[in-house]
Amino acid sequence: MDTFKIEPQSDRTDKPAGDSYLNFYLNNDTPAVLSMAHAQEVLVVPSSRLTLMPNMPECVLGLLNRRNRVIWVVSLAGLLNLPKPDPIAGQYHIVIVRVGQISIGFVVAEVKGVTRFLPDSIQSPSNNVESELAAYLHGCISQPNQTLLVLNAEAIVRSPHLKN
Repeated sequence: MDTFKIEPQSDRTDKPAGDSYLNFYLNNDTPAVLSMAHAQEVLVVPSSRLTLMPNMPECVLGLLNRRNRVIWVVSLAGLLNLPKPDPIAGQYHIVIVRVGQISIGFVVAEVKGVTRFLPDSIQSPSNNVESELAAYLHGCISQPNQTLLVLNAEAIVRSPHLKN
């Protein structure tokens, strides 16, 4: 199992401009970013490490025991009504997100790294984004070859799709 611990930024005087975001793909076609204020850790785990749970919403993939804590693991693309990524070589890329006292694992297709954006580069969701998806966004960032979805971690964690 590969683990990548996300360390908080130190208070350096040469700090680059902008806020830090974790950059990843929800599925093969949908790039997104999530504020580093909520991203705790990125894991690559075999799909066999998840404990399947019956009678759960389709986007809930199961439970993961991590450092003596049990974490719900959810297909983030599935939760957002996008095509879900398949495990690559039987492995899941999981982003552990913490909002308040709630920790949850989001399965994504691929993690690209950490990037920075100035707050004014975030635009309101364009007309290309469905209204149901827009409820889970802070906005979008237009780049030359793609548009990044800027996800709202609080809205996602409190999604009615995760409630039984």
